[in-house]
Amino acid sequence: MTTADVKKNTEQRMLKSIDTLKVDLAKVRTGRAHPGILDHVQVDYYGNPTQINQVANITLMDARTISVQPWEKKMLSAIEKAIRDSDLGLNPSSQGDIIRVPTPPLTEERRKDMVKLVKGEGEDAKIAVRNIRRDANEVLKKLLKDKSCSEDEERRAQDDVQKLTDRFVAEVDRLVAEKEKEVLTV
Repeated sequence: MTTADVKKNTEQRMLKSIDTLKVDLAKVRTGRAHPGILDHVQVDYYGNPTQINQVANITLMDARTISVQPWEKKMLSAIEKAIRDSDLGLNPSSQGDIIRVPTPPLTEERRKDMVKLVKGEGEDAKIAVRNIRRDANEVLKKLLKDKSCSEDEERRAQDDVQKLTDRFVAEVDRLVAEKEKEVLTV
């Protein structure tokens, strides 16, 4: 392994952390309906916990209403119960073979809670990026110890890893600020 390999691997791992943050932030409710908020809801499907999107079609009826249409009619009540029991604070109602899930507007207090959640997700992403930096620096020190690279190469590579870290931490801050603004917009 060379210092270039270490830098490349580090950047790829940091990109994965950013992608994970984007997925996590997409799940945070903003007062508008989007099918992604039901992604982590699990429904009991013949004794197995299964994601709702694997047993039903999830679509938007309008800006504040999600429509869930189970593939099997007998799953209607199980899906409705799973949504109601989730931590999303949603109250679904079934109409024939479709479940309507209205998303109520967020209160000011709930928006502040969501902002705290967003900041927490951002902090977790920063910790992940810093852990990746630490791992890369350990590998670089090992390369130096094994005499696979010179001290100058190791020092330059550490500087590059730090620049990568700074870049990705700034990206995390940008994503968090963007989501905060979205959550606080009424």
